[in-house]
Amino acid sequence: MATLARLQARSTFLAHQYYFRNSAVDVFRKKEYDAAVKIQSWFRGCRIRAYLRYLHRVATVIQKCWRGYLGRQHYQLIVKLEFCTMKMNLYNAMAVRIQKRWRGYRIRKYCFNYFYLKEYLKAVSETNDAIREALEEFAEMKEREEKKADLEREEKKRDYQARKMHYLLSTKQIPGIYNSPFRKDPDPWELRLQKAKPLISQRPKVKQKRDTNISNWLACTSARSLPQSEILPPIDRKQCQGPFRDITEVLEQRYKPLEPTLWMAEPINELKMAREELRKQEWMRNINDNRFLPFSSYHKNKKYIPLMHSSSKYGPNSYGSQHFRDENPKKWICDKDFQTVLPSFDLFSKYGKLYSKAGQII
Repeated sequence: MATLARLQARSTFLAHQYYFRNSAVDVFRKKEYDAAVKIQSWFRGCRIRAYLRYLHRVATVIQKCWRGYLGRQHYQLIVKLEFCTMKMNLYNAMAVRIQKRWRGYRIRKYCFNYFYLKEYLKAVSETNDAIREALEEFAEMKEREEKKADLEREEKKRDYQARKMHYLLSTKQIPGIYNSPFRKDPDPWELRLQKAKPLISQRPKVKQKRDTNISNWLACTSARSLPQSEILPPIDRKQCQGPFRDITEVLEQRYKPLEPTLWMAEPINELKMAREELRKQEWMRNINDNRFLPFSSYHKNKKYIPLMHSSSKYGPNSYGSQHFRDENPKKWICDKDFQTVLPSFDLFSKYGKLYSKAGQII
């Protein structure tokens, strides 16, 4: 009985001690979990880096062997080309030597004739002298014609100038500027002015438009019709005056570049491309939990320890990577479906159902 009394007296103390120890464990549980995750990440990083170094060494060996093979093949090809070039150069030199000997023999035996060549050159020189004399005569004749044409052109210009200055001709009352009384003989221009005719400026003739109307023709040919006046010359139109815009500004407004809207500038599959990019990024951020044993013998017999959230019976969280709500009945704890504590929205509960014309759910 005394023992039972002592245990009853210590029950309150034991309860407080049990609560204190459990609360202390809860405080340090999150810290221990973070430390474990950090240690696992560091260890996995070391293993991945070791594997990458191994892959780099293997890739270097493969590249070295392949590049050596390509270099040897290229060197053999260069040697073959140089050998072919040397043979072709030798054959060309031999062909040139044979051609030289044959051409020299042919020229000396059949083509070369000194006396025939001398007569030919003499005939060529005589023909050349005759052609040169003919060309010189033709050049002199052309020069004389050009001089004659220049003189005629100058004479016509002087005659035209004399006709324009005909008003400077001297009269019986007043001597002209070219007929000075202090000179013994008059100026040659005075004689030219006397021979020239005055230049009269003629007005351009205006063509009258013919009217083919029968009534107008009858009115004009009648005896009682009034005399018709001559058609007046056309009046030159002046440029319109006013606050007009600059031609460059008008052309810029007319031929301005096309400015498509945002709907036309973006591609038609922009949403699909954005979803693909988002899916790639999410796939890159996923953690790979496959087993990996490095090539060192130290970690060969060590068992792989998966992550805490991936080794649970609920499985990894795939929210956003595959779909927004993953339903897998094989991993359910009980046979009942997921039930919400709060009531759902009416709008979301009707999603995916059919509606009638009156708005009622079928």
